[in-house]
Formats: sequence, C-alpha cells, structure tokens
Amino acid sequence: MVRVRFAPSPTGFLHIGGARTCLFNWLYAKAKKGKFILRIEDTDTKRSKKEYLDEILESIQWLGMQWDELYFQSQRLDIYKEFAQKLLKEKKAYLGENQAIIFKVPAKKIKIKDLIHGEIEFDTATIKDQVLIKADGTPTYNFACVVDDALLEITHIIRGDDHISNTPKQILLYEALGFNLPEFAHIPLILGKEGGRLSKRTGATSISEFRNLGYLPKALVNYLLLLSWSPGDNQELIDIEKAIALFDIKGVNKTPAIFDIDKLNWINSQYIKKESPEGLLEKILPFLIEKGYIQKENLDREYLLNVIKLFKERISTLKDFVYWADFFFKEEIIPEPEAKEKFLNKDLSKEFSLFLERLNKLEEFNPTTIEACFRQLVKELNMDARQLIHPIRVALTGKTIGPGLFEIIYYLGKEKVARRLKKWIKQNG
Repeated sequence: MVRVRFAPSPTGFLHIGGARTCLFNWLYAKAKKGKFILRIEDTDTKRSKKEYLDEILESIQWLGMQWDELYFQSQRLDIYKEFAQKLLKEKKAYLGENQAIIFKVPAKKIKIKDLIHGEIEFDTATIKDQVLIKADGTPTYNFACVVDDALLEITHIIRGDDHISNTPKQILLYEALGFNLPEFAHIPLILGKEGGRLSKRTGATSISEFRNLGYLPKALVNYLLLLSWSPGDNQELIDIEKAIALFDIKGVNKTPAIFDIDKLNWINSQYIKKESPEGLLEKILPFLIEKGYIQKENLDREYLLNVIKLFKERISTLKDFVYWADFFFKEEIIPEPEAKEKFLNKDLSKEFSLFLERLNKLEEFNPTTIEACFRQLVKELNMDARQLIHPIRVALTGKTIGPGLFEIIYYLGKEKVARRLKKWIKQNG
C-alpha cells in the first residue's frame, strides 16, 4: 500500500510551498488509495510553538485535507536514541564532543531515480560525517526523518527540491540501518513572479492569512494544484475529485512554478460566482461582524442576500465585499479624495434636490421606476446622464465604481439616499 507523509515543523506558519507539498502528498495517497501520514517535526523545543502547530493543523483541515495517522517526533526521542546506539555498536558511528553521536560517511557514489527529475547521482566524498544525536540528546533532522520514514513504512517521499541535497545523506542512513529505500519525488520550488524565492511581497503568505483575506479553500486548493501540475486540456478550474482521478506524481513539472496572485484572484472570483448567495452569506458574515457592520442577533438575512447578489459577480475575495459594499452598512460616507475632487467639485445642489423630489413622489420604489425617474430628469435638464450619475454615486457610496446606481438607490432606501444627498446639498447651499 502507498504510504506518504507531510512533515511540517511547528516553528512557523504553513505557507504556500508547504501547503502545495501537503496537497501533492494527500492527492497521491487518494489517487493510489493509500494512506496520508502527518508527522510533526517538533524536536526543536526552543523554536516550536503551539500557535504554529494549531495554525498548521487548522490550515490543512480548512483546505479539505484529512490525515489518516498523526505523529509527533517529540514523543519518539527514545526510538531515535535506540537506533543511534545500534549504529554505535556496529561501529558505523562514533562519539563526538559532549557525547554527540556522529555517523561515519562511507565514500561511494549514490544514484537515485527521482520520480520527477529522473536519475540523479551523488558523490559522498563531498559529504562530511553526519551528527545523529546532538549533545543535548535531540536527533538531527536527517536521522529522525530516516528512522520515522522507515518505521512508519513510508513508500514515497514527496517533498520540495530544496531537500535534494539531503537525499544522499538519508540514503546512507537507510543502508546503514538496513531499511528498505522509499521512492523519492522532489517538487520544484515556487518562485515569485519576478523570479527568486517567494517573499512576503510576492506571495509567501501563511494559509491562515489567505483565509483571513477572504479566499475560499476550494479555490486556493485549485490554484495550488496548478503550481507544477496540470490536469490537461488547458483546464484551470478543476474539482478536487476529478483531480484525484487524474493525479500522478510523475506528471509534476521539473521547472519551478511561478506564484501569480492575479491568477489566484481570478480563480477565487470564479469560485465565488459558483457559490449560492446563501453559501456566500455564511462565509461573508464573519467579516462583516468583525468589522462591526452587522450584529448576528439583528440579522436581516433577506437584505444581506440581496446586497450579496449585487456584488457576487464583481468581487475576487470575500474581503472585497466588505470594502466595496461598506456603504450599505456605514452611516457616514466619506468619499475617496480623488472621487470627491473629480465628481463633487461643483455645485449640484439644484440637481440633487430635484432628483430627491422625484424620488419622494414615486408611488412604486424599485430600480425600474428609479431609473425612469432619473432619465426623465436629465432629459428635462438637458444633461448627459453621466454628468449626474457619477456625482450621485460618489455622494451615496464614496466610490466611483460598483453595482448599478439604481439598484444601489433601491437597496439603500429613500431615507439613507435622502440623508446622504442632503449632506451635499447643504454643503453647497
């Protein structure tokens, strides 16, 4: 049976690169009807923190991946010491300073057939003797990794390219301990759009931050899938079940993947469009509550659903909704400086007043009647509609773009519209 593992260290949050590695391991296990093992590499007690561990576990689950088995290296220290002692007794290791146990690296050539890169050859002459157990009694990364992977019967090690240099060191330990070798697959790194390693500016953001920014887990998983793998036929939107049926680690590209936030935003926008308004409402609620725009106990669901429908086709993230729709929830609207300068820089108090009068006289108040009333007014004033649409939009919303003005007026309601327009009438009166 195929057994793969993802082995994060709780010395930091789960980022895009780690999440992609986790996903490829999970996918491969699912595709091969195998087991996905999660191993927490927490032997560095000074840097390991519970907040990082909690974020890693929550992020993996939020992305829709569930492990079959969970292990903590900090609970397995005696096992590592036992195998280090075995190598000491067999004279394959020796005691160094402060009783550290060090492995004697034999001189030889090592060849592996990487499932992604093909054959790779190493010369151990370039590798110095390896510490197995440090002076403080904790194991080194390579040693604990080999012991765990062997005892947990990991069949395929799928990890980043940055671990290729560890592979010959680990193979030597597999051989010295008499363990069966797993197969190796090294995934290319993820680079920023301008090349180079990911930075905070180019996408090295934790998964929890993407969650807080309003990305949907299915959209983020879809995007991660496309970093070094393709389902074929130029598909960019793919359901996870379909991806499981198509995925093979041998199909992963050798070349580095490029993280493109614009592509992620587009994919996220497509998933938002596919969501039902009710589904979006549940996802958007926490953002609105956090902002203080609504209270859960005084929720007008029907009103919120209508507002969500106005923006559903226009937003890339859930947080976009909070920004673009804020004028529906705020009492005081402060126009963006450029919008104010461009569209509210002259006296339109007469036109605003006339429009308000027409609105108040409407027997039926809906987007159709509001538009008819507006069109009639600009015709009578011999104005281009745009000369009044943009200033009214900015006065009501503070923004220059958004949903249709007449839908905005309808859902804001006569009272709010009157209050906001009168503010500008008063300022110019």
